[in-house]
Amino acid sequence: MQEQLTAPPGAGHERRGSPAHGVQIIDTPTVRVHHPSDLLMLVLSALGVALVLLLAVYAHATTTGVAEDVRGVGGLLRQLFTVPVALLEVLVTFIAPAAVLIELGVRRLGRQVLDATAAALGGLILSAIVVGALGAFGSPNLVAALSTTGVSGRSALTVPAYLVAVVALLTVAGPRGRRRTVTWSWNLVWVTVGVALITGTTALPGAGVAVLLGRVAGLATRYASGVRSERAYGSALVDGVRRAGFDPVRLERVHRPDPSSAPPAPADPAEAVTVPIPVAAAGGTATSGPVARTGSTAMARDGIVTTHTAAPAAEAMTRISDDRVYDMTTLDGGRYTVVVLDGDRQVVGALARSWRSLRLRGLQGRSFVSLRQAAERAALLAYAAHAAGVRTPALLSVAEADDSMLLVQEHLDSAVPLRDLDLAELTDAHLRAIWAQLHLAHDAGVTHRALTSDVVLVEARTPDPVVWITRWESGDVASKLLSRRMDLTQMLALLAVRVGAHRALESAVAVLPEEDIAAIGPLLQTPALPHRTREEMRARPHVLADLRGALVERMPDADVEPEQLVRFGARTLITILLTVAAVIVVLTRMNVEEIGEALAASDWRWSVVAFVLGLVTFLGAALAFVAFSPVRLPVWRATLVQAAGAFVALAAPAGIGPAALNLRMLTRRGVTASLSVATVALVQVSQFVVTVVLLLLLSVISGTGTTPRLSGPSVSMLVVVGIVAALIASSLLVPVVRQWIARKTLPTVRQTWPRLIAVVGHPWRMGLAVGGNVVMTMGYVLAFDACLRAFGQDLTLVQVALIYLVGNAAGAAVPTPGGIGTIEIALTTGLTAGGLNPGVAASVAILFRVMTYWLRIPVGWVAMRFLQRVGDL
Repeated sequence: MQEQLTAPPGAGHERRGSPAHGVQIIDTPTVRVHHPSDLLMLVLSALGVALVLLLAVYAHATTTGVAEDVRGVGGLLRQLFTVPVALLEVLVTFIAPAAVLIELGVRRLGRQVLDATAAALGGLILSAIVVGALGAFGSPNLVAALSTTGVSGRSALTVPAYLVAVVALLTVAGPRGRRRTVTWSWNLVWVTVGVALITGTTALPGAGVAVLLGRVAGLATRYASGVRSERAYGSALVDGVRRAGFDPVRLERVHRPDPSSAPPAPADPAEAVTVPIPVAAAGGTATSGPVARTGSTAMARDGIVTTHTAAPAAEAMTRISDDRVYDMTTLDGGRYTVVVLDGDRQVVGALARSWRSLRLRGLQGRSFVSLRQAAERAALLAYAAHAAGVRTPALLSVAEADDSMLLVQEHLDSAVPLRDLDLAELTDAHLRAIWAQLHLAHDAGVTHRALTSDVVLVEARTPDPVVWITRWESGDVASKLLSRRMDLTQMLALLAVRVGAHRALESAVAVLPEEDIAAIGPLLQTPALPHRTREEMRARPHVLADLRGALVERMPDADVEPEQLVRFGARTLITILLTVAAVIVVLTRMNVEEIGEALAASDWRWSVVAFVLGLVTFLGAALAFVAFSPVRLPVWRATLVQAAGAFVALAAPAGIGPAALNLRMLTRRGVTASLSVATVALVQVSQFVVTVVLLLLLSVISGTGTTPRLSGPSVSMLVVVGIVAALIASSLLVPVVRQWIARKTLPTVRQTWPRLIAVVGHPWRMGLAVGGNVVMTMGYVLAFDACLRAFGQDLTLVQVALIYLVGNAAGAAVPTPGGIGTIEIALTTGLTAGGLNPGVAASVAILFRVMTYWLRIPVGWVAMRFLQRVGDL
């Protein structure tokens, strides 16, 4: 692709008066880009809407007070306003958008006109959806906070749709500094919002929601459609290079190589960018016509174009980051490498660095967002490394062009990155030279912090070992000891992947002081390594273990115990999320007033008995788990795992949380995933079977009286059982029903049957499992009975068991976290049907849930923290 000083639309702005030197540009300009910053602001705006709605409910007094204070001076301000509110709304709704769209049309930005119009329509639709959802599902306090009183005296939920549409349109129209109509329109929007608040036509939360919804609609449109690229391409790129002090005649984009094949040619010749070229200066002859890129060469259809093969060092730069890299030839025949940093790519890097800084202890360098900061940091580190005597491409100049920064540096012809080097050419002399270059940098206080096989380059065919280290922008000057240790660890790991642990360590010992070698051991961990090295280690997953072994073999006194590098991992993050979910559930679902009344009216001694019996259920579940486990499990640790399930139940439906923790404990103890899943499934099936058998047994022996009798079931019970059996048998005659039952049951049977056969071979295991399940079920039944006695109620044990088992099963059928709300309703309904006063029944159900669910949550949290600390979870 050949382009000249007139850039394609969106690829840069033509600069008037630029020298008419012929420059051959082989590039693929990006006409439209999707800014990650738009996506970030979209998420923040959506969270802002949620925050405003939350404040409208829980800080209702504050928002109402602010609105009243504003309206308090409304009488005076209304006399000062000469423009009616209706006229302002007309200006904002019609005049301002029309002016903005006209300006965009005059500037020939037709795509932006369509995007802005689509954003406005999207804002109207989004506003209608949100208002409808708030009106249908919002709480009375929320609706009241967003409502205003009209002229008729009626209150109505108000989120100004016109405001949403205008804000969405202005968001897409462009920045305030480049569009005069956009600047004045934003000012008009804020004036209109202020007047609406003063006159009471809009509530403060409603105005906030409208503005944020407009931002959501506008940013979503911008990100989905993309915006005109402001990167330096074409003439802007050439002007920037000239400001850096170079006179280019050729700029060829270095594309990231395909690992499996050569870079593909464009599928469509239209992808080749062709721009008219003025006559070359200095008597040169310019060529014209489209150039098709094939691999790393360029072939002209008309005329002859000199081709270059991209150097391996330049191709390695494209793999390190998303920065653009160009191979530049100047008028005097010099060859240089131009690295272009684009402003729209800085947000992604800043977010990644910020996350690593938050998660890792001191392993991530400073974070920055500004494009100029990124360029200045890259320049500082390049100059510092070069001044330290490290063999690195010299940075020759830095310049700015549009929304890009240009770094012109020395070109490397024959250096090959370790990633592409034939291992047969990597000698021990080269390994020692690599360590020597890194040692030079560390002696000067400069660290790299991102050493991979793409930044370490070797000139293998030279008589003396020549090693280069590139791309120092992630490093530090005046670095700390931890940064130097991290460099040594990264270098040792990437060399060990290629030449083995012992050879890599021996090369380091030959160059580095003994104290530096001894300091590597605690950092031989995956979090200390760059992503590229971790990917390469997948082919040799035991590299780190081999390095630790080789280090201990070389230095028996060396410390290889891993340091705590990660502030929080996946388990800690899950624990934090569960804790937040627990707090939210407790604050939103627990009726403290009802619980207080129930506890005050109850006998606290029976409440304590119910709490203790609830804890006994942990032991019963643990016994069943131990009985079915394929490995030996301590009963105490298994009991703690069941207790931790009480905490996890806050964010998972009944039974799911404990099952997940059981599965985690088995896998942590070396049980294969398939066997762990089969064991956990068998535990759950056994609990279900025991519960059903108890329910049927108690139903049969209950008869029709109030006391259990073992003389046989009543006639009515036999009739009911017969009807149920007939219905089940008749349903099995329907093929669809049989297929549905087979789909639901056969996978579980196939999964648990082999494990069940193994357990049946040990009768004591089967007896322990059944006994444990009975203890767990009866523990809940007796706790429920204790709660009844706390209120002076006395039902037979069979009645208590039936009410509990049926109510708990009915409540747990609804997949709410821990059965919150549904179990209470089911138990209250069962007790009322059993003859209790509805108020007493509700108090008993609440007391039972407090003692066997809510008060066990802190116990579960402590158990989970302990198990995480000892490594069982």
